[in-house]
Amino acid sequence: MMMKGGLSNIMKQAQAMQENMQKAQEELANIEVNGEAGGGMVKLSMTCRYDVKKVSIDPELIGDADDKEILEDLIAAAVNDAVRKVEKTSKEKMAGLTGGLDIPGMKMPF
Repeated sequence: MMMKGGLSNIMKQAQAMQENMQKAQEELANIEVNGEAGGGMVKLSMTCRYDVKKVSIDPELIGDADDKEILEDLIAAAVNDAVRKVEKTSKEKMAGLTGGLDIPGMKMPF
């Protein structure tokens, strides 16, 4: 019955991998990335769980009411920049845990 021992070992490895992935997801919640737009005129900080922590707007942008639409577009662009960085960071962190394997049935957070 060598197969039973092998299956038990595989199950233990899968459980350890799942625990490691959960730990990594918790760590990602504490990792922050910065997104920016307009040459740094709009900046924001976001966790790797997509929580925006801070938005910084260059005072020059706020002066004129006509700049409102531009400002809104720049904030959206900065958020999108941060989201792309979150996806990249998450993929790199999770790839390190799975050895780059795509395991069917394992839910990846990206």
